[in-house]
Amino acid sequence: MAKLRVGIDVGGTFTDFTVLDDTTGEMTHFKVSSTPHDPSEAIGNGLGGLAERGFAPAEVVHFGHGTTVATNMVIERRGGKTGLLTTAGFADVLDIGRQTRPDLFDMTARKPDPLVSRALRLEARGRLGPQGEEIEPLNEADVLAAAAAFKAAGVEAVAIGFLHSYRNPAHERRAATLMAEALPGVFISLSSDVLPEFREYERFSTTVMNAFLMPRMDSYLNRFMERARGAGLGSHPWTIHSNGGLMSTTTARAFPVRTCLSGPAAGVVGSAIVGTAAGFPDVITFDVGGTSTDVALISGGRPAYSSDRDVAGYAIRCPMVDVSVIGAGGGSIAWLDDAGALKVGPQSAAAVPGPAAYGRGGVEATITDANIVLHRLNPVALLDGSMPVDEAAAIRVVGALAETIGRGLEETAWGIIRIAVANMARAIRAVSMDKGHDLKSFALMSFGGAGPLHSSLVAEETGITTVIIPESPGTMCARGVLLSDVTRDFVSTQLARIDADGWPQIRAAIARLEAEAADWLEQEQIPLAARALLHVAEARYAGQNHEIRVEGQLSTPEAFADALAEAHRTVYGHAPEGQPIEIVNLRVQAVGRAGQALAPVPPVQGTLDAARIETRRVYLDPVRGWQDIPVWRRSLLPAGVAFHGPAIIEEPTSTAFVLPGQVGRVDGYGNIILTTEPR
Repeated sequence: MAKLRVGIDVGGTFTDFTVLDDTTGEMTHFKVSSTPHDPSEAIGNGLGGLAERGFAPAEVVHFGHGTTVATNMVIERRGGKTGLLTTAGFADVLDIGRQTRPDLFDMTARKPDPLVSRALRLEARGRLGPQGEEIEPLNEADVLAAAAAFKAAGVEAVAIGFLHSYRNPAHERRAATLMAEALPGVFISLSSDVLPEFREYERFSTTVMNAFLMPRMDSYLNRFMERARGAGLGSHPWTIHSNGGLMSTTTARAFPVRTCLSGPAAGVVGSAIVGTAAGFPDVITFDVGGTSTDVALISGGRPAYSSDRDVAGYAIRCPMVDVSVIGAGGGSIAWLDDAGALKVGPQSAAAVPGPAAYGRGGVEATITDANIVLHRLNPVALLDGSMPVDEAAAIRVVGALAETIGRGLEETAWGIIRIAVANMARAIRAVSMDKGHDLKSFALMSFGGAGPLHSSLVAEETGITTVIIPESPGTMCARGVLLSDVTRDFVSTQLARIDADGWPQIRAAIARLEAEAADWLEQEQIPLAARALLHVAEARYAGQNHEIRVEGQLSTPEAFADALAEAHRTVYGHAPEGQPIEIVNLRVQAVGRAGQALAPVPPVQGTLDAARIETRRVYLDPVRGWQDIPVWRRSLLPAGVAFHGPAIIEEPTSTAFVLPGQVGRVDGYGNIILTTEPR
C-alpha cells in the first residue's frame, strides 16, 4: 500500500496540490480554480479529484495546507464582531498606537479604523504591577457588566488584554471564565495566551486581530475538515503558519493570527531547502501568483525572520518569515492615473472575473493579457492545454488601453510588463540592498504561476546573474508544505540583565519554556526521535529601545555576550563595548520533524530537438521586435545540456521566458538554472 503526502496552497486564482508517494518518491502536481466565496470548496474539489488521478484517498498519511484566508479577512474586514475588555484607562491604546508615521508627508493618509469600535472597547478595574504583583483585585462586577454589554451588541468574539498579564495571567483567566459563563458560544482570546510579551499596543492589537479572526476561521476549518473527510481522507490535517512551520487544526483554531502569512511562508521554506540542495544557500525568493508578488531573503540557507509587521494597516507581533508583499500578479490590472500615466496594480482581476483572455467576463487589461498579446504566454491554451485562451479578448482590452494612451498594441503590452517588472524589482531591493546585502551574491528563486515568466526580466533589472526555476514552480508553496516541520514558539518576557543576579532568572525561564514546549510536542503526538528545541533570545544593550534577535542556546553569559556583539555588528556595523546587556524576550521553538527530505530526480535523457514543441513568433522588446523562437516542453529537457535564449519553456503549472544572452541547464534536482552570459 502506497503512503501519500499531500500539500495544498490556497491562492487567489488557483489552489495548488502536490502529491508525494513516499514509497516511490514520485511527485505529482496539479491545480484547480480557487473559489473566493469559500476557499474550502476548491480544496474539496482537488481532494475529490485524487481518485481520478490514480490516488487512493485512504493512502494519504499526511496532508497540510497553506492559506491566505486570515489575511483576506483582515483586508476585507470580514471577521467576527469583536469586543475588547481591558484594564481601566487603556481602552484607547488601539487608537493611540505608536509614534511611527510611515506616511509623514502624505496629507491624505488615514489609519484604518480599529477592528473593535470604541463602543465595544470596555474596561474593568483591577491592576497588576510590572512584576505581576496584584496592586488592585479584579473587579468582577465590571467584567460581568461588560459581558452583558457585549451580549446586547451581538458580539461574536472577545479579546481580553490587561496590563502586565504577560507576567501574571490570573486576572485575564478569571475574566475569561466569567465571560465564558455569561457568553456561551462566543470566542474568547487572551493576550497572555496569544502574545505573553510586554508592550501593550502590540499585545492588544495582536490579540484583537486573533479574536476578530476566530469565528470565521473556525467556520472555514470546519468546512475544510468536512470536505477532507468527504473525500475519504482520515489523516490528521496540518496548517502552515507564518514562521514556516506546521500546526494542528486545533492550534490554528485557537491562534488564527499566526496564519496571516501562511501561504507565502511555505514557499520560502521550500525555497531554502531547494536552493541549499542546488548549491545556492543565498537566494531571493520571487513568488508571483495571480494577485501578488511575495519576496523574501534567504541567507546561508535560513530565511530572514521578523516579529513585528503590519497586516492591512494593523500591527501584529509573532514570529514570522520576513516576506514583503506587493500587489503585482498575473491578474493585476493596468490603468491610468489622474495625470494619464500608465500604472499596474495593486487592483486585481483575481480568479473571478480574471484576465480577459480567460473568458470569464474580465474586461480590463491585465499583466496576463499583455503576455498573451506578446505570445510570451501560449495564445491558444494554458495548463498543458486544459485551459483555453481567448487571444482576441486580450488584444481587445490591451488595444483599448493602447488607443487611450496613443500607443501601439505591442508597445502598450510591453509597457505594462515593464512597469510590473519595475515594481517587482523595487520589492526585491527593499529586502536586500536596503538592508545591506549585495544583490549580486544572491540567486533569484522564481516560482508561482507567473514567476518564471518575469524572473529573467527582474534579474536583468536588478543585476542578479543567476535564476533558479524549481520543479513545478506553480505549485512550489504546496510543495513547501511537504518540506515543512511541525513547530510552535513559546515566549517569555524577562527584562533581566546578564549578570550574577539575572542569569539564574534567565536559566529558570528557559527551563519553564522547554517544559511547555515538551508538553505541546507530546500533545501533538510527535515521536521522540522527531523532536527538537530551538532557542532564540531578543536582547539589547542598556539604553537601547529595541532588541536584536540572537539564535542559539544560552550556555554562558560570556558566550551570549559574544553572540549579541556579532549580531549587533551584522545589523548596525558595530558593537558597544562594556555596555550592560538586557534580555528582553526568551523564545523556545518546539520542532517536530515532519518535512520530507529533498531527493534528486531521475535525469531526463534525450535532445533539445526532442523537447521542442513548436517555434513561436514572440515579441521580445521594441528593439528586437517579433522573432521566431523555440518553445520547449520542460519535462523533456535533457539534464545537464546547455540551452540558450531567447526561448519559451512550458509546463503544466507555469511558463518560463528566457532572455537573449541567458544560458540554461537542468540540474540533478530538476531545477532549471539560468545564468547570464558575460558581455
